[in-house]
Amino acid sequence: MPAPTNTFKQRLARGERVIGCWAGFADPYATEILGTAGFDWLVIDGEHAPNDLRSIMAQLVALKGAHSHPVVRLPMGETWAIKQVLDAGAQTLLIPLIESADQARDLVRAMRYPPEGIRGAGAALARASEFSGIPDYVATANDQMCLLVQVETRAGMEALDEILAVEGVDGVFIGPADLAADMGHPGNSGAPEVVEAIRDGLGRIAASDKAAGILAVDDKVAQDYAAWGAQFLAVGIDVVMLAKAARQTVKLWSGRD
Repeated sequence: MPAPTNTFKQRLARGERVIGCWAGFADPYATEILGTAGFDWLVIDGEHAPNDLRSIMAQLVALKGAHSHPVVRLPMGETWAIKQVLDAGAQTLLIPLIESADQARDLVRAMRYPPEGIRGAGAALARASEFSGIPDYVATANDQMCLLVQVETRAGMEALDEILAVEGVDGVFIGPADLAADMGHPGNSGAPEVVEAIRDGLGRIAASDKAAGILAVDDKVAQDYAAWGAQFLAVGIDVVMLAKAARQTVKLWSGRD
């Protein structure tokens, strides 16, 4: 019995556009609700949301069997942290602040069992193997791992072509907010030079054998990103959706501007 098929990885490889959303509540109940909306993928965010290993695992459980594929974003690409979330059942990781091909290669190795990588082979204890219920997990898991790397600085953009050449990277995600800040436009990803960098980056990724990804909460901006080559496109953030709806309701009923 092999490791479960990573349908998200398959869809990226086929060139399908998949629409996603950020899950930032760090709570399985909220993520389960979001999973009923029909998004193709959801980011369980460990970088800017208050998640830990147990809350990430609980959300992976909540999404089991859902249409929405869980993408776990770690705050860093440490080998030990990657090992833990993979054993907890994640198959797709999004790792921030990648600025070189060497960093990307290290991540590929961290996500794979030997001889292709250095992932610890303690799968007997792991939720990923259904606690030894998948006898061929270690032998087959490597092919189901999906690595998405975030390029979000000037250094990362300068190294983009080298990162795109790394075997085992499935997609490259451009981080507009961090890129804008690094380019001297904090809080303004719509600055002309930032927009041009994003357009160029998405085009270069889309022209490669990797999938291009990005986040936009403005519909017009998201449409532009799609036209420029974004394949895995996030179009919402759950905490922002709640805050916006709550504020609009208060404004409607209180008469406040």
